[in-house]
Formats: sequence, C-alpha cells, structure tokens
Amino acid sequence: MTTYKNIKGIEIKYLSADPPAPTVGQVWYNSTTRVVKGAINGVAAWSSGGNLNTEHANCGGAGTQSAGLAYGGFPIVVASEEYNGTAWSEGNNLNTGRSAIVGSGAQTAAIAAGGLTNPDGSVPRNLAEKYNGTSWTNTGNLNEAKTRGGMSGDSTAGLMFGGSINETGVGTVNAEAFDGSSWTEVANQSTGKSGNGSAGTSTAALSISGGANANVESWDGTSWTEVNNLNTRRVNPGGGGTTAIALCFGGSEGTALTAKTEAWDGTSWSETSDLATARNNMARGNVGTSTLNLCSGGSPSPAATEEFTVTTFTTKTFDTD
Repeated sequence: MTTYKNIKGIEIKYLSADPPAPTVGQVWYNSTTRVVKGAINGVAAWSSGGNLNTEHANCGGAGTQSAGLAYGGFPIVVASEEYNGTAWSEGNNLNTGRSAIVGSGAQTAAIAAGGLTNPDGSVPRNLAEKYNGTSWTNTGNLNEAKTRGGMSGDSTAGLMFGGSINETGVGTVNAEAFDGSSWTEVANQSTGKSGNGSAGTSTAALSISGGANANVESWDGTSWTEVNNLNTRRVNPGGGGTTAIALCFGGSEGTALTAKTEAWDGTSWSETSDLATARNNMARGNVGTSTLNLCSGGSPSPAATEEFTVTTFTTKTFDTD
C-alpha cells in the first residue's frame, strides 16, 4: 500500500492541535478532532526588522527569526551579534575575522567555517569555530580551505558542501561532515557549486543553486540526489528550513541582484513574496524555517534586516475513508 511517507519521504505528524504556522503543503493528524488536515495556502510577507550594529556583508548566519546570529563579514570584521526578534545586540567576537564565511546551527550552538581573512579575497581559509551562546572557540580545521559554500546542522553535527577553493570562484563538489571536533570528507555532490544556498541538518540537507545553474541536490546522510531545480538560478542567496520545507531568497542572477523568494515543499519550488530590497551576500547559512525566516546584512544594505512570516493559513480536512 502506498503511504504518505512513500510519496513525500516524511511521516505525518501526530499533533493534539493544529500548528500555529504550518507550511503550505504540510499535512498532520489532529488527535483531538481525529482528522487529517493540511495547509493549502497562506499569506507570506517580508517586513523590516532591527538594524545590525555593525555592517555585515558576506557574513555567516545561524539561528531563527527570534533568536538569530550574524558574524564576520566584509570588510574583515570579528563582530558577532545576536537577534531577539526585535533588535540586535553585540556579543563576543570571533577569534579570527573573516568574510564570505559560512554558518549554521542554533544561537546557542552555531558553527562558522571557511571564509577569507585577506581583504583582496584571494586566499580561502580552512578555519572553523563554534559558538555556545556566549563565546567562540576554535575547533578542528576543514580538510579543504573554501569559502561561500553551503552549511547545515550545528556545532555538534554539521555539514559543509560546495564553495570556492580559489580566487577564480570555481565551485567544488566536495562535502565535509563535522562531529563537534573534526571534519571528515563524505560523498561529493554531483555538481560543483560556489555561492550555494542551504537548508537542513548534517544528515538531511539541501544544496541550493550556486554558480551558473539552478541545480538543487538533497543529502540523506550517505549520498546526494538531484531534485527539482529552483525556478530562478542565483548565487549567494539566503536560506533555511529542512529537506521537506525550505526557503531560498535573494542572491544575484548574473550581475543583477534579486529579491525573489522561493519555497520548497519537499517536491518542488514555488515563488512567494519577494524581499523588500534586492540583495545578496546576506548572512550565509541555514537560518530559520520556511515560514519564519531572517535576512540580515548583505549588499547593498549591510545593516538592514528583514523578517519573513507566513500567516493566515487555510486548512483543509482530508477524507481518510
């Protein structure tokens, strides 16, 4: 018998009440009413958030919309800031200032890897640091120096994939897994990527676009599989979520900045509300979810923050007879 898990690759969640902010296409079982429900549409919008204290372009990012993190950036800075859903506050600095850094994780368990320590941007580094909510600590280096890649997971179990390994900006297919102290090379992506977006965990990740293609690949903890492409290819976008529900926004299409935002439902990408300001090189990493996300820093507004929220969902009750 074909099941929902066979079709979508995920199980239906068993909940006592309807979720307050479901994703379009999300299905759940309401144990109180004893029916299967799903979200069939919602209203999405970007709104202004609090400005960063330090201008961060080409920085790393982690956390959620109400507990975010932005660190490093260009020009080479060590500043690290925390977001509480309203305003940014300065925290303890990175040990090594870097731009084009990659990040992921929670505000209390984040990771920062790779990046550039020289202003001319010609020498990628293999440095890595992890954050415990108070301070940054140097940890094991990447096996391959790189910059502008994708990242998923957190400071205890992370994954870095793609990125540029030299000044030409050519993307690598390599991926590395982090166990909390050291990095191990794992199976390569099918396509080399630089400036790719990301979502997910260390065992279930998405590598989104990057370079000259709209290719998207899904990681299952062992290997990469090509899935449906983005509608619009882009370099250096923001992103977040999981392999089942994710978001990709901003970046550049060739030489032009874009405000386009796309949502992933586990099968395909659909266009949703655009950023208020087209930008790229915002806090790079896996930040937030497909319904509550955060876009901070970047070009041309390195101090600006926008918040993405999906509201006013319509739910549908499904016949299970």
